[in-house]
Amino acid sequence: MKVFSIIVLSLLVAVLVGLAIYILFGGICYRMALSKKGVIKKRSTKNFMQNIDKYMVDLDWWQDKPFETLTITSGDGLKLCGHFLQKEGDRLAIVVHGYGGDYRETFNYAKMFYKRGYSILAVECRAHGNSEGNMVGMGWLDRLDILKWIEYMLLQNPDYKIVLFGLSMGGAAVCMSLGEKLPNNVICAISDCGFDNMYREFSYIFTRHTHMPAKFVMSFFNSYVKRTKHFDMKNADAVRQLKKAKIPVLFIHGEKDTFVPTEMVYKLADAVPEYRREIYVVNGAGHAMSYPTDPKEYEKRVDKFLRKYNM
Repeated sequence: MKVFSIIVLSLLVAVLVGLAIYILFGGICYRMALSKKGVIKKRSTKNFMQNIDKYMVDLDWWQDKPFETLTITSGDGLKLCGHFLQKEGDRLAIVVHGYGGDYRETFNYAKMFYKRGYSILAVECRAHGNSEGNMVGMGWLDRLDILKWIEYMLLQNPDYKIVLFGLSMGGAAVCMSLGEKLPNNVICAISDCGFDNMYREFSYIFTRHTHMPAKFVMSFFNSYVKRTKHFDMKNADAVRQLKKAKIPVLFIHGEKDTFVPTEMVYKLADAVPEYRREIYVVNGAGHAMSYPTDPKEYEKRVDKFLRKYNM
């Protein structure tokens, strides 16, 4: 009887220790990476603000434009914010920022489209900027928000011809949205340095930037998110979504990207038939630095892609 009690007690202790480790590692990873006030997210925001000159962001261009702030409600009840700039005509560019950023991160790209005759909708992803939400969507939740924005804009003008543009997490969000049923108004898409899968991206980040054992950490991290948020990071897969896409995509990536590895752009592109895809890898460019590294060639490639589809 005494031996049995010891065994039961040992098992109970093991379960409690396992639960403590699960909550400790899973909860810490969630708070670091996916919560609205997460450490990694704050670091990304700080990096962007400290390096505005390096990213060639033209803040003055935005200031004197009559942008209108728009709001919509997501499918799960969050108030989402976007910034709209009207241009004469029926062409619209919906631009989506990256992880830890907000609409200001897309100024370069908004300016690029605007001077080519596009109206601009610069959205702010859930848990970013002025949009509500406690959990970062990492593209997967944002893909449905993009569909909501498309629906809203077509109510304003059903003749819009739309190009979707996303940077980093925004690029992944755009790719993921292409696997959903889109209206025929969406003509083409551009993904700049988007990742292929949320689980693989965080595995890479934890391995390279924190030197933590990725397999061990990710097993607890994903399990915690699945149980507490009903969200499986492995399902947030841009490659699988792109295989269902019906429109052409231009994939852009920096050759020296150490945040989203360059190899991911080829996995994304391989999911799209060759006749509907283009790839532009910028020599020497780091993460989200393709445009600042070679703006003339970047705009030339974008122009060629848009003209090919009468955009």
